[in-house]
Amino acid sequence: MMTLKNLALGALLLGATSSLTSCYETDGNPNEGKARLQIALTDDPGDYQEVWIDVKDIRINVTDADDQNWTSLPGVQPGMYNLLDLVNDKDTILADAEIPSGRISQLRLVLGDNNYIITNRGEKLMLTTPSAQQSGLKLNIHQPVIGGIINKLTLDFDVAKSIVEAGNSGKYILKPVIRAVLEAVGGNIKGFVLPDTVQTAVLAIRGTDTIASTYTAAGGYLLRGIEAGTYSMHYLPVDTTFLPLVKDGVTVTLGQVTTVDTVRLQKK
Repeated sequence: MMTLKNLALGALLLGATSSLTSCYETDGNPNEGKARLQIALTDDPGDYQEVWIDVKDIRINVTDADDQNWTSLPGVQPGMYNLLDLVNDKDTILADAEIPSGRISQLRLVLGDNNYIITNRGEKLMLTTPSAQQSGLKLNIHQPVIGGIINKLTLDFDVAKSIVEAGNSGKYILKPVIRAVLEAVGGNIKGFVLPDTVQTAVLAIRGTDTIASTYTAAGGYLLRGIEAGTYSMHYLPVDTTFLPLVKDGVTVTLGQVTTVDTVRLQKK
């Protein structure tokens, strides 16, 4: 059985490390005008040992204009990625950022020059990129991003179709064929704890597992990206003159925000 001490430790660890734990505005109101956008990369298998791409930037556009309004996405993780490490439903996060909620019209995946393959014979062959794509491969998205939840845009890279041999020259061209899939990931839990002057650890627990946690700010809290299901909410006040409290049966629905009734802490 999980003790109060273990729960509090779990809250501290998750509050420091979990990518699903949310921050709250200093006035205690969740920043619902913002949408959390994750860009993930995955791959369909190809007939090579390795396929490396050099990711430099990801830019988004909320308009249909091709020549303006492009903005680099905050939180991009540039670097070298072996696409063949990302097969069979594996993916990696290229960016994790908060952006204004609304609509994404277009996205550009900007690659550097260090793209190459390792053939099944162990040869390293550099991939050239057509000049038309040097400003970034443009993908049309035209979908809304919803405030208050995690929106995950998966770039499904088709290696077999993306690498083309240029005649009999022995040169290979990288012409990325990518399918973009945008989906909501989990739902949110928000609520309020009184007295609002007492900072309280808030944990969403399923079975014996602490799924997510945060601390209240001015009484308010928000947990984002929680898998759909039913949770037990544990409230652990930092001020130990107040009793901890548990609220069972909190249901999370995909793509929605579950508002928990206000919790009132009691003195010992």
